Amino acid sequence: METAKFRKEQQVLQDKIENLIAIGAATAANCIPCFEHLYEKAINSGITLSEIRWALDIAGQVKKGAHIALINSVNELFEIDEIQDLPCNQTASKSCCG
Repeated sequence: METAKFRKEQQVLQDKIENLIAIGAATAANCIPCFEHLYEKAINSGITLSEIRWALDIAGQVKKGAHIALINSVNELFEIDEIQDLPCNQTASKSCCG
């Protein structure tokens, strides 16, 4: 049986996850106003600087992988035999994220 305390803890966890996802999305989109808003919200809700840094690092890897995948596609279109490896250890011809 769920208690009020359990439901509150679940909501806090869900809010934390949503905020960290939003921080990652704002970072990947280069949206400084969104990041600043979400950063303040995160700090006020008890999210640690370490957790924010973790979300930033993941967003940076996704962004870097997307850029490398784009460059690899352009090189292929231009028939240039230069393929860069993606940061997620996927082969250069596959999606970085899955």
